[in-house]
Amino acid sequence: MKQITSLAVALCLGFAGSAFAADNTAMSKDAYKSAKDRIEEQAKADKKACDAMKDNARDVCKAEAKGKEKVAKAELDAQNKPGAKADEKVKLAKADADYDVAKEKCEDQKGAAQSACKKEAKAVHDKVKAEAKADAKAADAKMDAKKKS
Repeated sequence: MKQITSLAVALCLGFAGSAFAADNTAMSKDAYKSAKDRIEEQAKADKKACDAMKDNARDVCKAEAKGKEKVAKAELDAQNKPGAKADEKVKLAKADADYDVAKEKCEDQKGAAQSACKKEAKAVHDKVKAEAKADAKAADAKMDAKKKS
């Protein structure tokens, strides 16, 4: 069940990312509000679906639902106001969501295995965050170079 939920979340995030990336212009206020409302409705439905689960599976499901919502909102904001900073926020939201889910999945393990799992999740999270920040700096430098030309 966990694998199906994880797969569903991954597919939804993938489709949401491609849908938001398709249009690079700012949205109208009504379109933005409508999209945000849809995200929040989907988040409520996703969280409600977790209620049928038990123990750590429920915690993992809820972490996935929260992460999906945060990523979708970051992507919506990036679509509304595109730029390097918005792209960085999307990458950071994805990193945070993945990290939160990974930490919850580590709870299924015990002792040293759990500790190692959490350390690995933290290391991956820190690496992805650093890459996102570096990408944003590179994009800013590129924009500065274009402005000077």
